[in-house]
Amino acid sequence: MALTQTQIIQSLGEALAWFEKELEWGVQEQELRHLTGRIGELYAAMITRGQMAPTSNQRGYDIVSGDNEHVSVKTITSSTHVSFRKSTFDHVDRVIVLRLNVDREDGVSIEELFDLTKSEFLAKCRDTGDQFQLNTYESRRIAKPIENLELKQKVIWGDYEIGQYENGKIVLNLNDRPVDPVKPHLRKIADALGVDIASDTGRPKTTHQLGANILRQLTLR
Repeated sequence: MALTQTQIIQSLGEALAWFEKELEWGVQEQELRHLTGRIGELYAAMITRGQMAPTSNQRGYDIVSGDNEHVSVKTITSSTHVSFRKSTFDHVDRVIVLRLNVDREDGVSIEELFDLTKSEFLAKCRDTGDQFQLNTYESRRIAKPIENLELKQKVIWGDYEIGQYENGKIVLNLNDRPVDPVKPHLRKIADALGVDIASDTGRPKTTHQLGANILRQLTLR
């Protein structure tokens, strides 16, 4: 059954929420490969305006894009490489490799490691005999210093200085010294201010969410 883009986006949100819930229950991300794969396929279907393949692992591809491409999708959490079977790779037009980044403070995010045409992929991969193998560490980007961004908001509360950059990142100074991790201090501040540390769904707020709520509360005082 064909899904609308809205249905794909809704399904992706539900799958990510379930993934985060499993993590809260103590399940390691490496044990959630079935869910990781589903999240990756839904994300790829969303960004390619495509549809899921009619059957699981349909001739080596997972998505049929809006541009009529057969797309093979791989989603990892910590692996340093991905592999593709040579026996079915003839049917593939495009390769998308994603990483689910798990941050215990800021939640789960999807990172696009590679989006390659078949020829681009073959130029990068290694032939291991019956498989094509692509190293994922080559795509790791180097983050620019946070100081390159604009500090959108800064509030003083007691001995704390709480700031939020334009990308949503929360920074905290205590007695003019940066603190890390930030979240335990935010929970202490939230408790003093009466700010709930849980979201409307009952799940713990991320550092971004909790920090933003605290800043909002302090600016209203």
